[in-house]
Amino acid sequence: MAMKLASVVVVLCTTIAAVCGGDEGMKASFVFGDSLVDAGNNNYLPSLSKADIRPNGIDFSASGGQPTGRYTNGRTIADIIGELLGQENYAQPFLAPNTTGRVILNGVNYASGGGGILNGTGKIFVNRLGMDVQLDYFNITRQQLDGLLGKAEAKEFLMKKSIFSITIGSNDFLNNYLLPVVSAGERATETPDSFIDSLIISFRSQLTRLYSLDARKVVVANVGPIGCIPYQKTINKVKDAECVGLPNQLAVQYNSQLRDMLTELNDNLPGAKFVLANVYDLVMELLTNHRSHGFRTTSYACCGDGGQYQGIIPCGPTSTMCDDRSEYVFWDPYHPSEAANLFFAKYIVDGDTRYVSPINLRQLLEL
Repeated sequence: MAMKLASVVVVLCTTIAAVCGGDEGMKASFVFGDSLVDAGNNNYLPSLSKADIRPNGIDFSASGGQPTGRYTNGRTIADIIGELLGQENYAQPFLAPNTTGRVILNGVNYASGGGGILNGTGKIFVNRLGMDVQLDYFNITRQQLDGLLGKAEAKEFLMKKSIFSITIGSNDFLNNYLLPVVSAGERATETPDSFIDSLIISFRSQLTRLYSLDARKVVVANVGPIGCIPYQKTINKVKDAECVGLPNQLAVQYNSQLRDMLTELNDNLPGAKFVLANVYDLVMELLTNHRSHGFRTTSYACCGDGGQYQGIIPCGPTSTMCDDRSEYVFWDPYHPSEAANLFFAKYIVDGDTRYVSPINLRQLLEL
């Protein structure tokens, strides 16, 4: 479950001939990550991390307000970025039975609530798709594209007309390292430095594997200020205007190494363009100046049941819900509202290098 404000790659892409210019434009979006961008994969898993119950999706017009497995009241950040870039159809969940045939030419969503960079992350949820498994599934899609388009055209389709987005890493802290030792977190055996080093080593290998499968335009979100989510604020009993220190310190340390790693990959992998979505600073901007951006509260979850900031029990049929969801940064104890996702997406698509670098997504599409 994990909110995550961030770890936001985000990669998001789309059928956007209108924006990119006919056949030369982006055609598909391949989305990897956690519950921030899960479009319903966990619906098909016997998992304790699910969002297929009301009132999740209450503002998702494409489903008539019915839950789809998205961990928010409406669209995810991946959905919104696709729309901003002209995408007509959302990338469908890999595990959905109708994600077959030419449907995959719109792209595929592999993200999974509870998933992380490390295979052991999120095991408290029993089942979830970690990044290694998501890449295994993309390899299946990769072979299907060869069958649909032919090997040469499939390679060009992926390298020139597809965007890959990755939003992952928050669960590796929230639902791994920061768990109590009795819950099998990694703190019992690893220092923060060694744990973050292991994340970077694993993630570098995963991104290199994605490159070997012909991904070239890749957006990666860093980890947001996870010490500011209602769940962390509630269990640590901090004041309204405060965030929990340790989770944010870990995120900052990881994000610094992530930036260096993406620069290294850009330098060493011919033709690759890895773009960093600086979700951490983007979320902090919203939290710090929320009123000027039209939000009323940054501490309380709109939908929850229990704790100082509605930050204990995930959103479900018995939860209390706020009256105006557009005024809340957080939908539930872990995840942003659609209104917050819209704020983030606009900056990632058209923002400057404070929030997305070395180029933004609209510029990435024009390459």
